[in-house]
Amino acid sequence: MARTPWRRRRTTTDSPRPAGRRWAGRLRRGGTAARQALLVRVGRRSQDAGRAATATQAEVIYTGLEPVTAPARLALPAATPAPAPADPEPVSLLPGAHTARRRVSFGLVNGCTLASLALGLTAILLAMHGDIRLAAACLVACVAFDGLDGALARKLGVSSPFGAQMDSLADMCSFGLAAPVVVYASLATTVPTPAAALACVMVAGCAAIRLARFNVSPKDGRFFSGVPTTLVAAVLALAVLIELPIPGWVMLGGVAVLAFAMVSSFPYAKLARIIKLPPWMWLMPIVGALVDPRLTFVGLVAAYLVSGPLLWLRVRRTA
Repeated sequence: MARTPWRRRRTTTDSPRPAGRRWAGRLRRGGTAARQALLVRVGRRSQDAGRAATATQAEVIYTGLEPVTAPARLALPAATPAPAPADPEPVSLLPGAHTARRRVSFGLVNGCTLASLALGLTAILLAMHGDIRLAAACLVACVAFDGLDGALARKLGVSSPFGAQMDSLADMCSFGLAAPVVVYASLATTVPTPAAALACVMVAGCAAIRLARFNVSPKDGRFFSGVPTTLVAAVLALAVLIELPIPGWVMLGGVAVLAFAMVSSFPYAKLARIIKLPPWMWLMPIVGALVDPRLTFVGLVAAYLVSGPLLWLRVRRTA
């Protein structure tokens, strides 16, 4: 009796499952691996397509170019042109109403400032030609015009930032440059030239620092922070003009002390407070000026220089 095919195939294996099913299982497992490989390839293609879309979007963002076929969600709004900058308004040098009287007053005040500048330059030229005493007299006139322009600006009501800057520049020329040049010309024959040059450079540098600090510091109505450049120039000019009978090295040391006093933080009284002193305190300087004006001048300058540290110590003790 002939055997059925399935029985023969079943007897050829130990497994209860037919051999055909075993091959079918292997096919299914192989199909799973094939499907996994296909999914990996499809995933890679999707990632590449996403990167290309991202690159296209970045190109649109950074280059401003619109793609030919781009999805609607990548469309960017058109850039609006920036408005044209407005023309700057002209700066007025004279604040307030521009009446004829105020303009004349403004010109008068700035004319005094320019006169101080011109006198400072004249002092330099005179010192170069050996007219030292005449150059010192020009410095004294510079001090007078420097005080006059500020008083007139406050009196006439034409104070302005432009005038303040003009006054600072004129002070640097007259008191920061002309005064050291005159002092150098007077000390050149009594002390070594390098020492005199170094002292004059110190005066010029400290004057620049003092003026710059004054422009940016809050103003105090009672005291100066350091000796003002106007007072230092006046002291140096008067010392040359009256020809103090002191050795050159002592004069050189005094110049250095005045230079450091300009950049110090010691409080020094303003001229308005000094004038309001009791009358009996002016008796001794007046008598001294009648007896020996040179010695009195040195004593007054020394007293003013010492007053700063004394006031500073007094404030420190009371604080």
